[in-house]
Amino acid sequence: MSAHVKSFAAVDLGASSGRVMVGRVGPESLELTEAHRFPNRPVRVPEGLRWDFLSLYAGVLDGLRAAGQVDSVGIDSWAVDYGLLDADGALLGNPVHYRDARTEGVAEKVWATVPAAELYAATGLQYAPFNTLYQLTAARSTAQLAAAERLLLVPDLLAYWLTGEAGTEITNASTTQLIDPRTRDWSHDLADRLGIDLTLFAPLRQPGDPAGLLLPRVLEETGLRGPVPVTTVGSHDTASAVAAVPAAGERFAYICTGTWSLAGLELDRPVLTEASRAANFTNELGLDGTVRYLRNIMGLWLLQECVREWGQPDLGELLRAAAEVPALRSVVDAGDATFLAPGRMPDRITDACRESGQPVPESRAEITRCILDSLALAHRRAIREAEALADHPVDVVHIVGGGTRNELLCQLTADACGLPVVAGPAEAAALGNVLVQARAHGLVGDRTSMRRLLARTQPLRRYEPRGDAAAWRAAQDRLTRG
Repeated sequence: MSAHVKSFAAVDLGASSGRVMVGRVGPESLELTEAHRFPNRPVRVPEGLRWDFLSLYAGVLDGLRAAGQVDSVGIDSWAVDYGLLDADGALLGNPVHYRDARTEGVAEKVWATVPAAELYAATGLQYAPFNTLYQLTAARSTAQLAAAERLLLVPDLLAYWLTGEAGTEITNASTTQLIDPRTRDWSHDLADRLGIDLTLFAPLRQPGDPAGLLLPRVLEETGLRGPVPVTTVGSHDTASAVAAVPAAGERFAYICTGTWSLAGLELDRPVLTEASRAANFTNELGLDGTVRYLRNIMGLWLLQECVREWGQPDLGELLRAAAEVPALRSVVDAGDATFLAPGRMPDRITDACRESGQPVPESRAEITRCILDSLALAHRRAIREAEALADHPVDVVHIVGGGTRNELLCQLTADACGLPVVAGPAEAAALGNVLVQARAHGLVGDRTSMRRLLARTQPLRRYEPRGDAAAWRAAQDRLTRG
């Protein structure tokens, strides 16, 4: 391998699977290969829904072994969830899953102390029932929290087990609803009012900061030769994915697609207005002082759950059949909390159509088309509202993540938004993870340089808008009236 090319392992954990990818980066090259992929299967135990964290850690070790010798390791994952450690540094039970029922009704208790408008003005975070703030409030009287000496968000917990060093990465910390996006530091006043002990959190880290070296026992188990540093990346997978948006300027919107759709803008300051709160936009922190101003939409979770209920039919055939179904016959609100929990998704979608007085989709293809039309409509609404609320016009929409492989969804999003869509890269979170490591090791420059390298080296596909813009407006009106 050239002296100017280095290898980086990206540990990238999603809500349904994890993977360890290897990125090889040089001044004009960026190659990504998959070393190991493993399932992420939550487990329902008597006390509720839990992540199988031991299995995830084993998958990471297997992945590092498969990756071979690397110059650095970076870790990103989903947001908000955490593990608690006791005074000896031992994990106090498996981390609670964000879809667990413990946060039901908790937000109202928080708002009784800090009204929702005040909470948004302080943190800029959209309401979601599973935000870490609500999870901690729900856990307040538990023996586990009483015994805890340290709280580590999921990627930081993995880094701790790999290195023995504890930190709290800032992009993920911003999803706790305990960070002030203006100061990019903890909101101490807010935490004090809500009785949350911020000393549970390890010191804040920035993307690019060193996060320790792989421990001797980790080196032994993975067969790697030390020293191997762990480098802090944008450890919220969306922060890493946005870092890998191959945009040429500032007038772009992005949609990070997967289990969730995160649709929004990259800004240089948060939008903390009451109108922004009412529209349920969030201000999460990104690389280099940026703000990820976005809305969380249910995403391909809707289709994933239907496919699971249907016994895993061939997805390609399903999408081809859906493309033949008449457009916008029935749509649902893809952001509705009705669809958050697993189970009975096809029935819930047909019920929603029936209750809103629309034609009820009956076949699998009709339900699939309803889902994809609804997602495209949700993308349209999020991007148009973000433009208006942030006073930030958009010329192009970049779709990154797993949804880039869904050609029908990409075309429908272009049609709905009335803007060209550039789809790719599919493995955006892993590529952003790799590029932040590469930058920390002197191989690439600023964010603009990172994006130019992505545009030169990654396969991208452009979709031009087509069809009837009025039909999308009418569908939105129908949904709004419903």
